Amino acid sequence: MSIPFVSFEDGDGLLDWIGLTEALVAGHTAPKADIGDTFLYRDPDTLLSRAAFIDGLGVAVKSATVFPGNPGKGKPMIHGAVTLFSDEDGMPEALLDFHLVTKWKTAADSLLGARLLARPGSRRILLVGAGTVGRNLHNAYSTAFPEAHFSVWSRTSKSAETLANACAITPVYDLEAAVRDADIVACATMTTDPIIKGAWLQPGTHVDLIGAYRPDMREVDSAALQKARVFVDSFDTTLDHIGELKIPLADGDIGRDHVLADYYLMDRFKRESDAEITLFKNGGGAHLDLMTSRYIFERWRAAQ
Repeated sequence: MSIPFVSFEDGDGLLDWIGLTEALVAGHTAPKADIGDTFLYRDPDTLLSRAAFIDGLGVAVKSATVFPGNPGKGKPMIHGAVTLFSDEDGMPEALLDFHLVTKWKTAADSLLGARLLARPGSRRILLVGAGTVGRNLHNAYSTAFPEAHFSVWSRTSKSAETLANACAITPVYDLEAAVRDADIVACATMTTDPIIKGAWLQPGTHVDLIGAYRPDMREVDSAALQKARVFVDSFDTTLDHIGELKIPLADGDIGRDHVLADYYLMDRFKRESDAEITLFKNGGGAHLDLMTSRYIFERWRAAQ
């Protein structure tokens, strides 16, 4: 039996950011996902597999190989694919390009958080980090905030200028001043030490945190968490797993009740005033990969 492969080129042009955020909302009305992650190592190489089962959406297994020596051989470091299985009979339905699913899942996760938590009139959006995720965030956020002016900051000025030129946005060099002036701060870095300070956050700001994914990684300090109403995409994949929340929880800087809701509590996932500061932690998770893969496959199949 052969199953279709949805490549990045075949799928990317068929998708839209608002449509995917609506698919994520719908996915969270289904029974809660069963999820599991597996890491296998052959120093220095890694195999990561993330699996999710959602009644009504089926099963997805997203696997990625990370071979740090590949760039020295002129090859990409990361390869992967997502296998999508039928909810009805468990049969494999499709293979999807790893980078296609990751791009759309990551940025749409943050976009949904911003659609629910940021002030609708937000006009100044700061991207912190000038990598591929930053570029995707600019693309995604532009659909929900079409009149916004974007700026970008990076530890390396050249990379900020490169992204700024590519996206026709403004590079900035003073992070504190840029954060103080922003309506939305979207942070996608690889830092382990917080670079966004709570003292900089102004009333009404929405903070979107994407970069931290390990237990030792943080992008904001505890003062930022204490100052904000805090939300996550999933309690199960963030609180005890990612340093952004795991460290301040362990240190007693915040309690678990300070994290107000995840997407399974959508009725609580909202801004209550224009003056409050909201903070969203994008933790990813295999259940979001499944929801995104199902959306991509259905769009691809409809186009055939």
